[in-house]
Amino acid sequence: MAGSDSVEWYYVGVDVGTASVRAALVTREGQVKTTAEEMVTIWKPHSDHYVQSSTDIWAKCCSTVRKVTQGVQRNQVRGVGFDATCSLVVLDQNFQPVAVNQDGEAERNVVMWMDHRAAEQAARITSTGHRVLSRVGGVMSPEMQPPKLLWLKENLRATCWRDAAHFLDLPDFLSWKATASLARSLCTVVCKWTYCPTEKWDTSFWTAIGLEDLLENDHSKIGSVTCCPGSPVGEGLTQEAAAELGLDTGTAVGASLIDAHAGGLGVIGADVRGFSLPCEDQPITSRMAMICGTSSCHMAISQGPLFVPGVWGPYLSGMVPELWLNEGGQSATGRLIDHVVKGHVAYPQLQEQAVKGGEHIYSYLNRHLSSMAKDLGAPVELLASSLHVWPDFHGNRSPLADPTLRGAVVGLPLSQTLDDLALLYLATVQALALGTQHILEAMTQAGHDITTLFLCGGLSKNPLYVQIHANATGLPLVLPAQTEAVLVGAAVLGACASHDYSSILEAMEKMAKVGKVVQPDHELWSFYRKKHSVFLRLHVHQREYMALMND
Repeated sequence: MAGSDSVEWYYVGVDVGTASVRAALVTREGQVKTTAEEMVTIWKPHSDHYVQSSTDIWAKCCSTVRKVTQGVQRNQVRGVGFDATCSLVVLDQNFQPVAVNQDGEAERNVVMWMDHRAAEQAARITSTGHRVLSRVGGVMSPEMQPPKLLWLKENLRATCWRDAAHFLDLPDFLSWKATASLARSLCTVVCKWTYCPTEKWDTSFWTAIGLEDLLENDHSKIGSVTCCPGSPVGEGLTQEAAAELGLDTGTAVGASLIDAHAGGLGVIGADVRGFSLPCEDQPITSRMAMICGTSSCHMAISQGPLFVPGVWGPYLSGMVPELWLNEGGQSATGRLIDHVVKGHVAYPQLQEQAVKGGEHIYSYLNRHLSSMAKDLGAPVELLASSLHVWPDFHGNRSPLADPTLRGAVVGLPLSQTLDDLALLYLATVQALALGTQHILEAMTQAGHDITTLFLCGGLSKNPLYVQIHANATGLPLVLPAQTEAVLVGAAVLGACASHDYSSILEAMEKMAKVGKVVQPDHELWSFYRKKHSVFLRLHVHQREYMALMND
């Protein structure tokens, strides 16, 4: 859309991922014009502790936004949207950072989403059997905020807990920095804090787990006001934030999203007419968005609440206003692939060959597997017929909801060649795809009817990962026209806040575009059914072994 003088209008999407901040300048039609990225610092002071700095993160948000908007006039930017990981930010009464570790470094005030220090607290919360647990699949994850808050109270009572006045999800911290409004997005508080839009905060839950002090002053420490994703926050950019971002004061800011949910917005609502997909002319509830990067999230929406054991939700307005969200996930996907590949003894040889050929290591591995398959006259995926991986090296988020589970590999040979590394990489990718199928089965049994998968994120750029997911699930996969779908999803929030679109659904349909459709190879269906049976048995045997050792 253009103004009366035909000036192009833009929206800025800001995505704070695990390791970097990215920003994009996006048109009304969803075209990404420019992007910028800066890395953020991660500290690991202890095992399972991962910490960041909100000051560092905001500084990188400002610099990337300034970079992507330097070629346009300030008044051409109609809205800004933020998404971020579901990390926990702690501030004092003066909105200054409060240290979240014993080292006392105040700037290190963010407990990252993947920080599992609160596993014991999460297990205790689960053992209460409180009714709010039905909205998180029956099991409290250490990646959610209540166990992290409990850990801070029990371990840093005289420092962090004493000084803290504001606990915010990272997406809400960003909208606060931009607007000075402490309104929380329903996406964050519903999905990670047990808030219910119709019943508000459940005081009996916070009392039962020993965090009744968070109920004081109308829940001011955790949020008294909430709003739907994409709704305007405050009066738009404050004068200070506008100066830091290089934008106009009052520029609309949309209520934020968790990063995976922004990816969902960037793909799941696309117009699919003309692609012969089973979800065409069907409700949006027939689609599932997969946001696959360091970890993976599996987003399915429904008209009414569906309770899926081991899967988070149902969350009302958690991603799309007035629709219910179920969120499955895998705690380590891209991170697991990197771990398996870079930890192999043949990794230096792989690096050498990839550099020699001017390729990324995963492009080289994919090509190497194709060469191995050609020599044997078999499809690539059959190469790992006797090699099986259980991929929960960082616990199982869904559908088993067991953070204590660990990974396993069955079928390793004594050799450690580059071929062996390629096969282990293949088996790991297959295991992740079978984990997605495991989540799909749980959702289907609970009432979801998913016919098409929509992928985005870093791993969606790996053709082997994509094709194996299509083959293992038996479903067609849709890849977005814009590879930076998470940034498009963040920009959708800004577009909605500016009122240039009437709703999230309208903005999704206009700004999300289909790029490519990947169909499953049905000739491999029987192979993957057998592989899936082995996959599930690995889990059963692993739990038996762990029970024996802990007896």
